[in-house]
Amino acid sequence: MKAQIGANRLASYLLFATAAGAPFPFGSEDATDVLFWCLLLGIAAISTPVRELGKPRQALLLGIGFIVICYGFVLHEQLSDSPWIAAPDPLWSQASRLLGIELAPAVAAAKYEPFYDLGPPLAAILALAVGLVVGSDRSRARQLLLVVGWSGVAYALYGIINTVVEPGMILWRARTPTSYVTGTFVNENTAATYFGSCSAIWLLILAERVRERLPKGMLNWNHLSQHSLFTPRRNTALAFLAFFICFVALLMTGSRAGVTVSIIMLAAATTAYFRRDLSKRRGLALSVVSAVGILLLFEQFLGDGVNLHFDTKGISDEGRFAAYRSTLQMIADHPWFGTGLGTFVWSFPRYRGGEDLTGVWDLAHCTPLELASDLGIPLATVIALGWILALLLLARAATRRRRDGITIPLAGLSVGLIGILHSMVDFSLQIPGYAIVAFCVVGAGLGQAFEPCSRNEGKRQPLTSLIKPGISWVKNSSLDC
Repeated sequence: MKAQIGANRLASYLLFATAAGAPFPFGSEDATDVLFWCLLLGIAAISTPVRELGKPRQALLLGIGFIVICYGFVLHEQLSDSPWIAAPDPLWSQASRLLGIELAPAVAAAKYEPFYDLGPPLAAILALAVGLVVGSDRSRARQLLLVVGWSGVAYALYGIINTVVEPGMILWRARTPTSYVTGTFVNENTAATYFGSCSAIWLLILAERVRERLPKGMLNWNHLSQHSLFTPRRNTALAFLAFFICFVALLMTGSRAGVTVSIIMLAAATTAYFRRDLSKRRGLALSVVSAVGILLLFEQFLGDGVNLHFDTKGISDEGRFAAYRSTLQMIADHPWFGTGLGTFVWSFPRYRGGEDLTGVWDLAHCTPLELASDLGIPLATVIALGWILALLLLARAATRRRRDGITIPLAGLSVGLIGILHSMVDFSLQIPGYAIVAFCVVGAGLGQAFEPCSRNEGKRQPLTSLIKPGISWVKNSSLDC
């Protein structure tokens, strides 16, 4: 029993360290950083017992295993000199004729590149699996949200101060001076999804704190300020301050899609949390309009960078649509096994077309399309179905469970949707520093999407000494239903 508790504690600490540290070294885009996080998560996965998870969670782990097997099969076809069923890319025979030498054919457009590019998806899968197992303990899942939330506050404060004091530097590297906040990420769009996800976590914690101060039953909006605003508790004020810092950093990123998606999800998450307190449809509509109005008011006064992006570039730009058309042509020519994991930058020039495409396109700026072009339609479909199932489970848990059990699944749903919706027009989930955090939170939400395996869940809270402002939030969590 002691060995099992020690293993759970080790896995939890490793998961928390990874979730807090992954954004730090420039979004962990370097292969060495990804290797380090994969090692930590791999140790956590090995040390975590899964026998007491219960059948639903074990079934989810089997589903993750099935996706891994599908990945392995596709990678075998792309890397093998003698693939089982895949046909080599005609590019190799054309190159052989032009060079006058015989080149060994391969399915991938760049030979062995799928092996070198395996780190980011491996880290994401490990983060999801470990997050699910560790998050099956309610107190551990709550602690994970607090770790992600407070680390987000730290990165937001650094980003804001750094933009004001030294806009030409990120950590110890020089960059082009900018007025946009990127935190420790290189790209402001990825920073927007990260700060938007942290804002969603803090807003749900704040909603939980506020709701505890209100009388039971349907909300009386006339007395809302009397119960919660004039006499706020310390932990409520801290939650609001943390949310405000992350939200200001989100607006200062200047990301059109990142800010828009995050504002929509913040309003939706708040409405979903308080939906049982609204007696009429009119009240529900009023809450949605009010939430969006308040957030847009913040955006109007604090989001000058976002407004500038909309004024100069509009809602969308033609270059992306031209890139999407070219990527669709790539998919049509390689529908089954793609051009190879991580080979988009080498394959895209063959299909590049349109006057609106300028500069170097090393990413498709649409993760689903790039997955299909790199890995083929079948594997991209399997991954999409996995995401749909996960989101449905999180939505079901957020709508059917008692109020004291919906915060974590709703946080997982909000973070997952922010990442997915933004990745439809950009590449945030392809940046390991954000993807690892998002998959950790989604995994914890899935861990809390089912009834607890034991009535003793949530009693171990060794991290509360490190996150004192959240102590009261992780108390009284032994009965999860």
